[in-house]
Amino acid sequence: MTALPFEPPLDWTGILRFLRARAIPGLECVDESSYRREGVSISLNPSGSALLLDTADSYAATRARHLFDLDASPRKIRRHFGKDPLLRLRPGLRVPGCWDPFELAVRAVVGQQVSVKGATTMMGRLYERSGLKPETLAESDLSGVGLTRSRAETLRALAAVTLGEGLSVDSLARIRGVGPWTVQYIAMRAFKDQDAFPAEDLILRRAASTNGQPLSARQLLALAESWRPYRAYAVIALWQAYAERLAK
Repeated sequence: MTALPFEPPLDWTGILRFLRARAIPGLECVDESSYRREGVSISLNPSGSALLLDTADSYAATRARHLFDLDASPRKIRRHFGKDPLLRLRPGLRVPGCWDPFELAVRAVVGQQVSVKGATTMMGRLYERSGLKPETLAESDLSGVGLTRSRAETLRALAAVTLGEGLSVDSLARIRGVGPWTVQYIAMRAFKDQDAFPAEDLILRRAASTNGQPLSARQLLALAESWRPYRAYAVIALWQAYAERLAK
């Protein structure tokens, strides 16, 4: 057993909800109290001050800290946003990270212009075909997954770049079919860029609007200047607020 301490609070319910909607069938299992994958189970201790891993593996501990954004300072972040009328941060809000950067990058490409549910279904199929490893995905038959031909080509290019120079903001931006939204989404979750901001995101542009009409990406970027250097946390807060609004 390994305990991973962090600065409380932690919005455990919120981050599990986010991960549960995106859990890859066959690889990840997320319920209301834990996250599990590859024989590792992660839960919250009773005092809410540490995550508990049922393993002593140091790699798993490092990935768990990244996935749950345990190095964030919720007090500093809340103090930065102050009483911004547009942002109501849940106590202990975190930016969900990832277990594996390539896996997250594939998710971002697959998720372009499809629903979260649709992307999750396709990720399950890709996992069955390739194990979501760059060396196997590059050679896998991607027909029948639900991808367009251009999207499949983008995934192959992503695998090649990962095996070659590795993933970075610069290498991603050079891949055909990977636009600014995808780069910023990956930077936010895989690279833990606290100021990453996918301004083209339609949900963000709707959530930040006060008149019912989505803001333009340029308008949203201007509005978000005051949120630097924690714009990624504003992204999660706006996504949560929009989801709660739809649920009413």
